[in-house]
Amino acid sequence: MDTNGKVALVTGGAQRIGAQIARTLHAAGMNVAIHYHASAAAAEQLAGELDVLRPGSAVTVRGDLDDLGSAPELVAAVEARFGRLDALVNNASRFYPTPLDTATAAQWDELMGSNLRAPFFLAQAAAPLLRAAGGCIVNLVDVHAQRPLKDHPIYCMAKAANAMMVMSLARELGPAVRVNGVAPGAILWPDRELSDAAKQEILDRTALKRTGAMEDVARAVLFLVRDADYVTGQVLAVDGGRTVQQ
Repeated sequence: MDTNGKVALVTGGAQRIGAQIARTLHAAGMNVAIHYHASAAAAEQLAGELDVLRPGSAVTVRGDLDDLGSAPELVAAVEARFGRLDALVNNASRFYPTPLDTATAAQWDELMGSNLRAPFFLAQAAAPLLRAAGGCIVNLVDVHAQRPLKDHPIYCMAKAANAMMVMSLARELGPAVRVNGVAPGAILWPDRELSDAAKQEILDRTALKRTGAMEDVARAVLFLVRDADYVTGQVLAVDGGRTVQQ
């Protein structure tokens, strides 16, 4: 894909990895729609930063992804602003522990909703524009879709289903639309405090014995959007070799 002037919608694009993905796609010449729910200030700041570099190239779109009605509204907002959509990056996600003994139905709905239901119905809503553009979808998956994380069964199951979504939608939307995923490993530590020993234990399970950077994930997304014209239905692990370790 020649990315100059093309349009990407990045969910959860106001902060952390989502913001880095938006910056990276923008630097490659794309116009970006930065989705947010509660992070209005961060989203507007990022859009302003990108607009300074290339006027009219960034917009913010608000939506509660727990509300299924927001998916077509988000896509319509992007179309109204840019007239097209070339890449959907399903980055927005919730992550927190749900030990089996204490997990609730509300936690199930929330984690399945953000990690599985919302990306699926956003893909459904975006499909007509993506078909017209010969575009692509990139889902943010997780290495824990393959290797479960202790005390996080619902999150891990949701991400495992998300990985299957990548393959299923690649069949459903081909040949016009490519669908791939990126599975980050030790990139950002979780918001809850981890001890140095816990962090080192995680790093010891990687082949490279170190953390990655948000840029590593963003460059993988850019590769799948711009350079992987004959790649679909694949999940690219950006995990420092975690998935090859015992």
